[in-house]
Amino acid sequence: MYPANFDYQKATSVAEALAMMAANPDVKVIAGGHSLLPAMKLRLAQPPALLDVWGIEELKGIRREGDWFVVGAMTTHADVLRSDLPLFPEVAYEVGDPMVRNRGTIGGSLAHADPSADYPAAALALGAEFVIRGPQGERVVPADQMFLGMFESAVQPGELLTHIRIPATVQASAYEKFKHPASHYAIVGVAVVRDANGQIRAAYTGAGEKAERLPTLEERLNSGQPVGTGLVDPGNLLGDRFASPEYRAHLVDVLAERAAARV
Repeated sequence: MYPANFDYQKATSVAEALAMMAANPDVKVIAGGHSLLPAMKLRLAQPPALLDVWGIEELKGIRREGDWFVVGAMTTHADVLRSDLPLFPEVAYEVGDPMVRNRGTIGGSLAHADPSADYPAAALALGAEFVIRGPQGERVVPADQMFLGMFESAVQPGELLTHIRIPATVQASAYEKFKHPASHYAIVGVAVVRDANGQIRAAYTGAGEKAERLPTLEERLNSGQPVGTGLVDPGNLLGDRFASPEYRAHLVDVLAERAAARV
């Protein structure tokens, strides 16, 4: 199926992109396009205008700033895969296929906030920060406040996610995933990180309306207890033809055990 008609604009700088968004509040930002274009072809999304930010060079690349890695939002999954970032390269390997990884962007995935995406769990477990720029200037949003609901992030209309800040002093990290065999999206994914202070942070994706921290797992591991079971309440999880809430809760337990064993 073909998408509905739309206008197309292209920005070459963040300032230009923000000005274009201010001039046309209905415009939809597009980067790699691997989430938006399929929805447009199925007419699940029909934005009247697209703003292409793929060519903004200041939003690409990875650099070290003190105890942080700073990742441009237009950095591709393939570039993340080849980087020295903690955890994210392992997660990037789980994203799609080579075509998706060479065109899709980390910022696009995180801002899209797909409840089955891999990066949100990793960002939560790492304690990442998100640099968002808008008409009122720049603000920094911690990962715990980034993912608000199904396909809903802290990036507001008229704003642009520009960079992701990732702690560079992580001791160990692991990501375990039970994926859909066709789409490769997470039916459940669990990320576990041992931070610079030796404390465990953990999160899961795919099981609920958004990625969430795993406080029960964190408490058990930080107090020297085994992972155990019952890390999440099935009543708070999604069920579909791929997995029931109860099975997803079981997968969280199993994948958490595997990930914890690697950190």
